[in-house]
Amino acid sequence: MRLTLHTDYALRTLIYLGVNGERRSSTAEIARAYRISESHLTKVVHKLGQLGLIRTMRGRGGGLRLGRPAAEICLGTVVRATEEDFALVACFSGAACVLTPSCRLQQVLGDALNAFLAVLDQVTLADLIGGSGGAVAQLLGLEAPRTQTPP
Repeated sequence: MRLTLHTDYALRTLIYLGVNGERRSSTAEIARAYRISESHLTKVVHKLGQLGLIRTMRGRGGGLRLGRPAAEICLGTVVRATEEDFALVACFSGAACVLTPSCRLQQVLGDALNAFLAVLDQVTLADLIGGSGGAVAQLLGLEAPRTQTPP
């Protein structure tokens, strides 16, 4: 399974905000750190805000922060919310196939997809940044990680 760029950017944004702790960040700052499209990232940030995963504050002194503690942000939840299509093969989405009456491939691929998501369900944002927060912060050009407190 290949995740979309939208999901990739969503996960990267959450990592950035998680490592950045209390400090508010801008979309432009995150885009620069990852060398990605600010325009595309703006759409991702909007979606993350709608999901309550980040808080967006407008105006002077505004910016982005996590919407809840990193330990409460499950990767499986993020992936399910940001991926639009989990159809690994055409028959997942109802396309006609002559093999459908006796095909086992659909079941095997469905099981594989469920296993993939089950692994992501066991990992939180805090798990991702916990042991390597300092290294990740350095790679992103941030100060040492700060502790994230609930909003």
